[in-house]
Amino acid sequence: MSALPHVVAPPRLSEEDYFRHEESADYRSEYRDGEIVAMAGATVNHNQIVGNLYTALRTRMERSCRVFATDLRLFVKRHGFYTYPDVMVICGRLQFAPGRMDTVTNPVLIVEVLSPSTEAYDRGRKFEFYRSLESLQEYVLVDQDRFLVEHYRRREDGTWLLTTCERPDDILHLPALGVDLPLAVIYERVEWGEGANTDL
Repeated sequence: MSALPHVVAPPRLSEEDYFRHEESADYRSEYRDGEIVAMAGATVNHNQIVGNLYTALRTRMERSCRVFATDLRLFVKRHGFYTYPDVMVICGRLQFAPGRMDTVTNPVLIVEVLSPSTEAYDRGRKFEFYRSLESLQEYVLVDQDRFLVEHYRRREDGTWLLTTCERPDDILHLPALGVDLPLAVIYERVEWGEGANTDL
């Protein structure tokens, strides 16, 4: 019997390798499990929804909270994970990763706009990473192809409660921020292709 081929695992990259890559790259990447993973580009609908959320949150929140979209990096210490959420809200003082002034650690709210290539990841492992953030109170997933918003809220016992909104006149309640967002505002000026389930 012939021997099995020897499989060599790729070398684990360091955080320093990741930051060097980020400083010179023309695109944003995540750092997870010792690997640098390029983030996919966004569609027009994706960008429209992120812009709508940024504007709506900024005009409705208390002044002690700040909203950030797309380009601010987040560090999840427990998992050594770096990423760029679509939208984050931080209330009170910004907390930064050690030695970094471009990477925060304490969001109260994270929003991800789903795409076919990232949906399973955003619902699964990425949410697992995010749940380890002690500051995080609410996690929102927004479908870019139909009216569907899934809202996870951390309860006092540490479990997460899921609420879904599926019609334009539904209201997304964000109790951690004291903000209510109609889906019609989140999806303003979003255009779907023929046959999409918009529930209009």
